[in-house]
Amino acid sequence: MLAASLQDGEEFTALYDRYFPAVYRYVAGRLGREAADDVVAETFLAAFRRRAAFDPARGAVRPWLYGIATNLIAQHRRTETRRYQALARIGTEPDQAGHEDRVASSVTAERLQPHLARALAGLSRKDRDVVLLKALGQLGNEEIAAVLGVPYGTVGSRLNRARRKLRADLPFDGTEGP
Repeated sequence: MLAASLQDGEEFTALYDRYFPAVYRYVAGRLGREAADDVVAETFLAAFRRRAAFDPARGAVRPWLYGIATNLIAQHRRTETRRYQALARIGTEPDQAGHEDRVASSVTAERLQPHLARALAGLSRKDRDVVLLKALGQLGNEEIAAVLGVPYGTVGSRLNRARRKLRADLPFDGTEGP
């Protein structure tokens, strides 16, 4: 589909339609909805501009798009870390949203509980990327490895280390685990 978009721009529109919702959910979960609009637009603009350089031998389109998004998110990382730290300090207000918003499948940074925000802020950038690509991006370990440009085993190590740290940092109420 991406290669075909070099000849026919409508093919890129099909790619955009296919991947936009998932990439948007991931970015919104990392940065919030306001920043997500801009970052996702930048992601697809960068993908469009670099589509001729895409090498299918190096991986599929989905991890490539997530890689672009993750790199753009890195530009907002300082803001993201401050947001998590602020949420950890002040907490979140009760959800005043309507029923549709409450049942939306995307998890945004604004809705994270203070203890989860604090625990995520305590992770290293590399571990946080792996956890959020897994949880918000719903990517498999192989896809995460492709996104971050690291070996498959490194993804597993980072994920295990992050899970251990999150378990240690998050309260456990006996009803469900982290």
